[in-house]
Amino acid sequence: MSVYRKLIARNMEGFRVNARVRKKLARRKRRIQKRLDKSDLRGCCKPMFTASNIHYEIGDRGRGIGYGGIGAIHLLVRKLGLAEAIDSRLHLLQIHLPYHESDHVLNFAYNALCDGTCLEDIELRRNDEVFLDALGARRIPDPTTAGDFCRRFQPEDVHQLLDIFNDIRKAAWAGQPDAFFAQARIDADGTLVETRGECKQGMDIAYDGTWGYHPLVVSLANTGEVLSLINRSGNRPSHEGAAVEIDRAIRVCRDGGFRQVLVRGDTDFTQTKHLDRWHDDGVQFIFGVNVTANLHVLADDLPAAAWQTLTRPPRYEVRTEPRRRPQNAKEPIVVERAFMNLRLVSEAVAEFDYRPTACCRSYRLIAVRKNLSVEKGEQVLFDDYRYFFYITNDRSRAAADIVFTANDRCNQENLHAQLKRGVCALQAPVDNLVSNWAYMVMTALAWNLKAWLVLQLPQQPGRWAERHGVEKQTVLTMEFKTFINAFLRLPCQIIRTSRRLVYRLLSWNPWQPIFFRMLDVLHG
Repeated sequence: MSVYRKLIARNMEGFRVNARVRKKLARRKRRIQKRLDKSDLRGCCKPMFTASNIHYEIGDRGRGIGYGGIGAIHLLVRKLGLAEAIDSRLHLLQIHLPYHESDHVLNFAYNALCDGTCLEDIELRRNDEVFLDALGARRIPDPTTAGDFCRRFQPEDVHQLLDIFNDIRKAAWAGQPDAFFAQARIDADGTLVETRGECKQGMDIAYDGTWGYHPLVVSLANTGEVLSLINRSGNRPSHEGAAVEIDRAIRVCRDGGFRQVLVRGDTDFTQTKHLDRWHDDGVQFIFGVNVTANLHVLADDLPAAAWQTLTRPPRYEVRTEPRRRPQNAKEPIVVERAFMNLRLVSEAVAEFDYRPTACCRSYRLIAVRKNLSVEKGEQVLFDDYRYFFYITNDRSRAAADIVFTANDRCNQENLHAQLKRGVCALQAPVDNLVSNWAYMVMTALAWNLKAWLVLQLPQQPGRWAERHGVEKQTVLTMEFKTFINAFLRLPCQIIRTSRRLVYRLLSWNPWQPIFFRMLDVLHG
C-alpha cells in the first residue's frame, strides 16, 4: 500500500503545482489589467515614459534567457523522438566529435525560432552561456561549421531528411480528434528565391528576370505544415517534379490517418497525365486550367440558363456593428489621370464535362465568368468578360463551393511569405543548389515545429471544448513572428538543481495559460 500512497501523493503534488501556477497567472493578469484600466487616470497629467537615471549592471547569481519558450520546443523534440530519428537514419558525419547530425539540424531550426535571420546569428546563440545551459548543451556548431554541414548533403540525403520529418509528423498528428482526419488538403506551388550572389551553382534567371532558385513547396493546408520542399534552378517551370512530391504527400497523409485527400494547384499544376491515376486511387483534385481557344468556345456556347450568379461569402462575420468603409484614396487618382481601369461588375459560374487530351475519361470543368467594365477616367469604354476554369473529379458539391475551395489555395502564398520573411528559410546563404536546399529544409523545420507544438493542445469534450478549439485554431494560424513573441520570447531565469532544469518565467502575457496547457501535455 505504501507504493500506491506514494503514487497518489505524487499525482496530488502535480495537481497542487498546476493550481499554484494558475493562481500566479491570474495574479499577474489582474495586475496588468489594473494598470490598463481606462477609468484610472492617476498620473495622466504627464507623459507615461518617466524612467530616468537608468544604469546597467552584470548579475552574478541570477541568470536569464530572453527566449524561454525554446525549452517547450525542445521538450516537443524529445517527446516526438526527432533527434534520435535523425541520428539513426541520417549519416553524414564519419566521426561525431563533438556534434551529431541532430545537433546540426536542430541548430538551424532553433536559430530561426530565436529570431535568427541568417547563419551569422547562430554565433549569438553559441556565445550565450545561459542559452546553452537551458538546452543542456556544452556547445553548438558555429556558422562556418553549419555551412559546411549543408555542403555535405547529396540529393538523396535531403530526401532522407524529408522522410524523417514526415514520419515524425505522423506522431505529432496522433491524438487529434476524429474530425481532424476527415480530409487532407494538399497544396502545391512554386516560389522564387532571389540571390545577388554570382558564384552560387545551380542559380539561373527566372521568368521575371530574378536570378536565383525556384523551389517547389508542397504543404498541408489543414495545419500549414511543409510536407515537401524541393529546390530547383531559377529557370525551371513551376510544375516540374510536382507529381512525384504530391504522391509522396498523399502517402504521408494516408499513413497518418486521413480518410480523404484533396490535391489543389493553379494552372501550372494541372498534371493532366496523372488525373486518371489519382482518380482511380480515390484522390480528389481541383486544379486551375489555362484558358485555351477551345475552352473559350465551349464556354461561349453554353446556354444562358447554364450560368448562375456567383455570390461570394463575406470575409468575416461582423459581431457588433459594420464599420463604415473608409474613403478610397486610390480611385480618385485613377479617374483624375485617366488610367485604364477594370471594374468587376458581377460573376457567374457554370459547368460542363471535359476530357483533357492526356486523360481517358471526362471530368467536371467549372467555368467562372467575370463580367468587367472597362473604364478610362470617368468614361465607360465597353463591357468585357474573362473566363477562369477549374477541373475536378468532385461531383457531389455545388459548383460555387468548388470555386471557393480552389480560391482558398491562395492562402499558400501567405505560407511562402512566412517561410521567406518570418522563418527566413527560403534563402540561399550557401554555395550550391543542394546545400541551399538542405538549408531550406532544416530551417523550415522551425515552421513545422510551431504546428506540431500547437497540435499538442488537448481538445477534450466539456464546457471548455469550444473555447479551446478556437484558441488552438488561432495559434495554429498565427504568423511566425507573432508566435515567437507570444510563446518563445519569454524572459526566464534558468535554475539548475540536482535533478531538474527550471525555467522561471519573469514576465506575463495573455498567451501563457495556453502555453502551460501545452507544457502539461509535453510532460505527459
